[in-house]
Amino acid sequence: MAPKSAAGKEKLIEEDDLLQAVILADSFNKRFTPLTTTRPRCLLPICNAPLLDWTLESLALAGVHEVFVVCRSHANLVKAAIKESKWARPGSGLKIVPLVTAKETFSPGDAMRDVYTHGVITGDFVLVAGDLVSSVRISDAVRAHRERRRTDKDAIMTMVVRESGARHRTRSRAEASVFVLDAETHECLHYEPTVGYPPTTHARIPREALAAHPDLELRNDLIDCGIDICSVDVPSLFQDNFDYQDVRRDFVHGVLTSDLLTSRIHVHVARTGYAARVADPRAYAAVSADLLARWAFPLVPDADSSAEHRRGNTYVGAGASLARSCALGPNALVGAGSTLGAGAAVAGSVLGRGVVVGAGAVLRGAYVWDGAVVGAGCVVERSIVGAGAVLGDGVRVERGCLIGDGVRIGAGAVVGPFARLSKRREVKVDGAEGDDEGEEEEEEEESEADEEEDEDEDDADSEDGDEDAAPKAKAAKPAKAPAKPRDDPVSDETDSELEAVEAHQDPAALAALGDTNAVIWPPPPLAADDDSDGDPREGAANQRLLRLGDDASDLDLSDAGSLSGSGSSSGSSSADEAEPDFSALASSLAAPSSDAGGAPAGDAAFAHEVALSLERAFAEGHSVDNAAVELKTLRMAANVPLGRVRAAVVGAIVDRIALVPDNAGAQRAEIARVVGRWGALIDRIGGVDAVETVCVLQAHCAAGGGGARMGLFGQVLAALYQDDVVEEADIRAWHALPASRGAGLEDGPELENMRKCWAVGARMITQFDEQSSDDESE
Repeated sequence: MAPKSAAGKEKLIEEDDLLQAVILADSFNKRFTPLTTTRPRCLLPICNAPLLDWTLESLALAGVHEVFVVCRSHANLVKAAIKESKWARPGSGLKIVPLVTAKETFSPGDAMRDVYTHGVITGDFVLVAGDLVSSVRISDAVRAHRERRRTDKDAIMTMVVRESGARHRTRSRAEASVFVLDAETHECLHYEPTVGYPPTTHARIPREALAAHPDLELRNDLIDCGIDICSVDVPSLFQDNFDYQDVRRDFVHGVLTSDLLTSRIHVHVARTGYAARVADPRAYAAVSADLLARWAFPLVPDADSSAEHRRGNTYVGAGASLARSCALGPNALVGAGSTLGAGAAVAGSVLGRGVVVGAGAVLRGAYVWDGAVVGAGCVVERSIVGAGAVLGDGVRVERGCLIGDGVRIGAGAVVGPFARLSKRREVKVDGAEGDDEGEEEEEEEESEADEEEDEDEDDADSEDGDEDAAPKAKAAKPAKAPAKPRDDPVSDETDSELEAVEAHQDPAALAALGDTNAVIWPPPPLAADDDSDGDPREGAANQRLLRLGDDASDLDLSDAGSLSGSGSSSGSSSADEAEPDFSALASSLAAPSSDAGGAPAGDAAFAHEVALSLERAFAEGHSVDNAAVELKTLRMAANVPLGRVRAAVVGAIVDRIALVPDNAGAQRAEIARVVGRWGALIDRIGGVDAVETVCVLQAHCAAGGGGARMGLFGQVLAALYQDDVVEEADIRAWHALPASRGAGLEDGPELENMRKCWAVGARMITQFDEQSSDDESE
């Protein structure tokens, strides 16, 4: 995982004013069910380390000294994991205190009220979820928050966000946000959540914000990192307002719209670093891919493990056995002690410790946890396979499946797309009913004794002021935790849910799984979309946008990533007064603006200004940083999406390349010179999005009826790859898009050129695969 902890941490506070943090370990939703029936989300492994470890690592990098982990679900497992973590060792620099909440805790708001009741917060603190992976310099946000607090005690919270391109894989398609900010102070004047389906096309902005703050920024290009710098007043506001359940939708919205409160909330836009929440299976895959590709450095899979980092971002753990004829990579991790059989192929996947992959098995975009067995000839596509699961020979697991811990599937079975399977509960039938009850009572007493001992240790830790050290022999007891003590109300709720699922099984569907111990979970009811009183984020169609492997191509979505979207579908008819028209939020609000009604009428003028700016930069030899600053200024003034700026930059770079007829070597040198000098500008304009970069490169080269620039596509793409502007995974992701094959275009020269570019990409991917095979054979 990430680098060593506290030695080099930036000292951003006085010695007597330690920075605290609160981790909300519970997710308060069921997006990972049934994987979370045996463990909480915060303990799900990502790149073979529990999510909670990544979160603690992020807080350690930020200079946090004391962490309160608020947990309800599987609290004993969370406490055991903390004890076994490196952060429990002496000298780690973190004091970690678990806070077990009441069974009536059903939301983040309830958890915050429980934090208030404990009275443990003594000053400013960092509030995060237990599924955060971040290398963002939170210390900068803390410093800015404290500077504001010195002059404005009403500044109670700072939300940390980061810029992103429309196609960034960690940008959720199902839920996003519109932020209305004061351009000078970054005070948040209005916050509005949006959903992907049915697509949000309107935002309601208070007149007061427009009147009192003439210089506004309307932002829909921000990823909410789920990181908040809070004052000590925040828990008490939750305590005073029991209707605050969600931090964003209730607390932030309530503070901003209150006529009684004078509190203010600000936004800190992180310009560097990585931050994302593993809030759903789709995000799980996206963050895993980013970690494997080292986008979150220094948070990388090999930092705190014995895994060896090899070419193509492949990682092989100590003691792993790889057959000579197997194929590994790119972007793959094989855990310690795992085995890959002859002819097995693993790409874009993560294998846990002690995983066995049989001969000829194929894993693409698969996440297989510790101790699982994948039989010979199996195929697993973009799915998660839980710890200890066994897939018989020849099993095929289609995309988007979640297979729980310990599930067994018989040989030759086919698990359909998006299936969710868990292990059937074991029912004791060999003893008297009284004996069973006696065993439960005995387990209950033992569990209670363990909990009392844990509480005593926690109290002692609090009194000592430093987390007591290395795990003792008793730390081995977590192996018993999955049995779920009977006095755990959350376990009772899970058992009740499992019992209901088990009672409604389809015998034919179970028989199709062969020799199995599985329970098939039903899909979410489609009727949820028609429930206008419910949370639109939880609608069945919107939840599809959070599923692993679901492209939702059959849904009519507001295409946030459309390169051709100009925002012209503005609903020209008179807008409803209650819903001012801000159509195509993801594109028209993708940049700061002081004019909410910005329209694409000035596109030509903007393109001309960009061309002049780039021409000056080229001719006068400006630095890349200075050229980027000028382009950002033009973008803000013209109120255009970031994608249009990127398209202009890519097009200008391609057009800058001099054509060298009949001399391939000289042409390659010219491309390398121009891309080497100016290629970095593509990312410096903000919102790094390498897939979009390849898309606009293809569109520019394919336009114009097949002119001379068409032949530059492959060489320019190769140069961008060599200069690390795009990665292999980005080229593969572009190549998989329907738009890369010209989907939606009419027959003609442009469509033909798009397909030629796509064929060039296919050849590059073939070369990647052959190179990977050669490396493995060596």
